[in-house]
Amino acid sequence: MSGRGSSEERSPVYLVRGEDPSLVNDAVRALIAELVGGEDTGLAVEDYQAGEVDIASVIDACCTQSLLASVRVVVLRNAGRLGAHEGEQLATYLRDPSSSTFLVLVSGGGAVPVKVTNAVKRSGRLVETSPGTGRARAQWMTDRLSRASVRLDRAAAERLSDHLGDDLGRLSGLLDALAAAYGDGAKITPADLAPFLASAGSVPPWDLTDAIDAGDAGAALKALARMLGAGGTHPLAIAAVLNNHFGRMLRLDGAGARSADQAATLLGVKSSFVAGKVLAQGRRLGSERVERAILLLADADLDLRGASGLDPEVVIEVLVARLSRLAGAGSRHRPRQAATSR
Repeated sequence: MSGRGSSEERSPVYLVRGEDPSLVNDAVRALIAELVGGEDTGLAVEDYQAGEVDIASVIDACCTQSLLASVRVVVLRNAGRLGAHEGEQLATYLRDPSSSTFLVLVSGGGAVPVKVTNAVKRSGRLVETSPGTGRARAQWMTDRLSRASVRLDRAAAERLSDHLGDDLGRLSGLLDALAAAYGDGAKITPADLAPFLASAGSVPPWDLTDAIDAGDAGAALKALARMLGAGGTHPLAIAAVLNNHFGRMLRLDGAGARSADQAATLLGVKSSFVAGKVLAQGRRLGSERVERAILLLADADLDLRGASGLDPEVVIEVLVARLSRLAGAGSRHRPRQAATSR
């Protein structure tokens, strides 16, 4: 990502822009995480949408010292919706921005007023998210993979790059799915990668885990069928995704995490969004149901390796149905009540 410096070179204002909204959002999340550091995001960050808030309120927030955190980050999204007068007000603030606040402007909603862009160039930094072409694209891909929580070998990285083509907005989701399946720090080969390069008609792994977490066995089995069929995902790879998903809940159980950021730290993952989902679902299930899920996964793992003689696809279908039923039971009863059926 261009326009980013070290922590010693931080600027009071950033403008994150690009044509692909998913790449822009990824860059904004990474920038906020860098600026916030170890602070609680909920206390340190104020998030606004241009067009839905008076620009004076945003400027006010920039000029107000945070009482609950040592750093304040003010985010203004869809900065392209700023009118001419609002752009002039913001540009005036940017002539002498507060030294105690980081202002992050996010493109979207149209063209960012020229006066604002020029003011950012003078007082802050432009963060361009476009990967470019040729060598620039290759370097962009290398940089993103170097920051990932899994490690792709050279052949896997080349295969992934060829598969994505110009659709680089899918990269973060694929890397998250690989981490969910194989664990943070895992080395990924082309064989490991292949099940996640879904062909037409398949679905991503999180469609399956979201349906299970909702207790919707029908939706979960449909997602599973598409992963097994159109996606060509092996049952062992699906079991790995589920083991990692419920294993994270087990790690958080009783660990004292109160927020998504704390959960992300305990799990060693970069995405507080993913960690927050795991934390919330673990709380909904409660300790006994999380432990029950782990036992179901352990039994299925043995069956997938030949203990029962059942077809692997049958084993994974039964597992998904049982996990969905367990989650459904968890939503109907108090979290600490034990499940009584397998």
